[in-house]
Amino acid sequence: MQKNLLTLDDTERLAARVAARAMVGDFIGLSGPLGAGKTAFARAFLLAMASRQKAPPPAEVPSPTFTLVQTYELGALEVAHFDLYRIGSPEEAGELGLDEAQARGMVLVEWPERLGDHLPRDRLDIALSVDASEQRRATLVTHGTWRTRAL
Repeated sequence: MQKNLLTLDDTERLAARVAARAMVGDFIGLSGPLGAGKTAFARAFLLAMASRQKAPPPAEVPSPTFTLVQTYELGALEVAHFDLYRIGSPEEAGELGLDEAQARGMVLVEWPERLGDHLPRDRLDIALSVDASEQRRATLVTHGTWRTRAL
């Protein structure tokens, strides 16, 4: 499925739709070039999920580029936001606690392609792109249980 994202509001609406269908144990991969909107999507997803959980929204949602992972307690739900841009191998992601975070709650993973063959079979892939005229687009590909959830 493809969605044009003409404005930040469009990205926020898409993130809210995904958050409404997300469940504990989910892996949501966000790929695309620098500046395509991965962190903006993650921020909107976390705000929507906080609202869904009736939890206070995170005060801020920084890009975890340097910390590699940022965890958010949203009521009884834990959401971990990973940025794998700086990892050198898929094994390094294991050292970050990616599997454990997914087992405890759900994970948003920027640069999921860095996991190579270690990507989970059950996941939602969201590829964000920007063309020469700054037009943004999201391409969503469902795997596993995500195939049964209407987006």
